[in-house]
Amino acid sequence: MTAFAARPWIWSWIAMAAVWGATVLFTGGASAAGVTHAALTFAAFSVMVGIGQMFVITLGPGNVDLSIPATMTLAGTLSLKAIDAWGGGTLVGLGVSLLVGLGVGIANFTLIRALRIPPIIATLSTSFIFQSTAIWANRGIRIKPPDALAGFSTDMTLGVPNVAWIALVLTVAAWVLLERTIFGRRVLAIGQNMRAARLAGVPVDGVRFATYILCALLASLAGFLLASFSGGAALNMGAEYLLTSIAVVVIGGSSVAGGNSNVPGIWGASLFMFLLVTMLNTYGLGAGVRLILTGLIIIAVIVAAGGRTRTR
Repeated sequence: MTAFAARPWIWSWIAMAAVWGATVLFTGGASAAGVTHAALTFAAFSVMVGIGQMFVITLGPGNVDLSIPATMTLAGTLSLKAIDAWGGGTLVGLGVSLLVGLGVGIANFTLIRALRIPPIIATLSTSFIFQSTAIWANRGIRIKPPDALAGFSTDMTLGVPNVAWIALVLTVAAWVLLERTIFGRRVLAIGQNMRAARLAGVPVDGVRFATYILCALLASLAGFLLASFSGGAALNMGAEYLLTSIAVVVIGGSSVAGGNSNVPGIWGASLFMFLLVTMLNTYGLGAGVRLILTGLIIIAVIVAAGGRTRTR
């Protein structure tokens, strides 16, 4: 039990269970099913973008992708627009969204590598381009997804939302990729010491390139599913995922200094973030109080996880 409690990601799950219990307790257990369903649904989108951001942050200090919200918006807009214009249904939209992700990843790393622009500045700059492209493509018209796609994104399988199943599959794949493949070991090695990794023969630039593309692909997929789930692509639909994608990585126990990731913590942190806001709303607290308490609780979770890590 001591070894289990020493894992940084466990604290996000403990915090999640606590706020879930507090929310259900307030309603006498009447809202347990509804809260759980909503948490799994909305946390799934945070998990998708959080996994991509985790891989980027694992590369080491300064590596972060700030273009995630714009990528989600652009992918959601162009994918539904393509379905509406060309037909073909889900596969066409999925293909377009993944092509958007591929293009975004290439553009981001081109600025980072070729022009030597810091990742934070590079991805922030491209986000304005991607968002503007989405605005131009949208032209104020919100295209609705096909009924089959909308139904799939909002339905459940075996009592679990379909988007949560997709996020779970991506989580398992991310864990295998990070912990059981050469690529994952190379990502961790670069995050621990880039110079040492390069001297050891690790293709640093190639690994970083693939990582930024992976992050963009996951953001594009999340944008496609979110647009389908919400009845169309809105120009601000990705805004909340800028800080959320970073917060779930940090709260989940991954090191912001790079070289250390915790895939299970992404789920715990994503559920915690959604349930925390739900709990504070349930108790009827004002917006200012909610923001203050949210910040304090997040700090407490991070300190608890960090303290255990240092002790170990």
